Amino acid sequence: MVMTKRNIIKIDEDKCIGCGLCIPNCPEGALQIIDGKVRLVSDLFCDGLGACIGHCPEGAISIEERTAEPYDERQVMNNIIKAGKKTILAHLNHLKEHGEHGYLKEALVFLKEKHIDVPFNEQPIHHTHPVTCGCPSAKMQDFTNEKKEEGDDQGTRPSHLRQWPVQLHLVPPIAPYYQQKDVLLTADCVGYALGDFHKQYLKGKSIAIACPKLDKNQDIYQEKITTLINDAKIKTLTVMTMEVPCCQGLLLLVKQATTHTKRKIPIKSIVVGIKGNILKEEWV
Repeated sequence: MVMTKRNIIKIDEDKCIGCGLCIPNCPEGALQIIDGKVRLVSDLFCDGLGACIGHCPEGAISIEERTAEPYDERQVMNNIIKAGKKTILAHLNHLKEHGEHGYLKEALVFLKEKHIDVPFNEQPIHHTHPVTCGCPSAKMQDFTNEKKEEGDDQGTRPSHLRQWPVQLHLVPPIAPYYQQKDVLLTADCVGYALGDFHKQYLKGKSIAIACPKLDKNQDIYQEKITTLINDAKIKTLTVMTMEVPCCQGLLLLVKQATTHTKRKIPIKSIVVGIKGNILKEEWV
């Protein structure tokens, strides 16, 4: 079995009281109570999306990035169909809410092969408010098509954010708001340095933010950038960094990722001064 580094559930056994409230909220069947504690019984069944997290009263469940067996949708479906149509439908909706269109397609093909019919609406959803299950920080929301308000006479400016989440560790790189879009990859500090960041740079783009100095597990960043280019088929990538030397690591991550991509796209580098001025802007 080829191992891969990915998001997966982590259970703190010291905090877990074995109540089992998380188990029915994991339709994939990855959790079981063993010896009085909830255990992750198979890496293959855990999609790492965290639907179970919000149902743990003790805060014993979190998401970590580690080496694990790749998630296998067909094995999950083979396990799920034993539990009946309600569990199947819960799983399909779970994938849909998180924008996991590839896995969703696999699941629907599997059901068709098995001649199992469930009343599932395949139309994509666009959340205009936070949904209530899973981890709110990572729950995908797409408000790309919402009408943005204009600024008012007092100088109030509208937000041009089109999505949630924004942190590169949390974003699903094949989310609808990345598909064939212009993407802005920016260092965390840029938005604080530039007074007109939303109006001049974020408007009309999808975004991901990262700190090349402080963020851990940056090999995941390279994988996600590669996926954005190859699978989401983004049109352009603009990389915004601060002038400080450590910040240039973000552009280096992009350059390293592009050595593994099947597609080539226009990439622009913008360097911002610590006083909020643009020092350099060029295609790389």
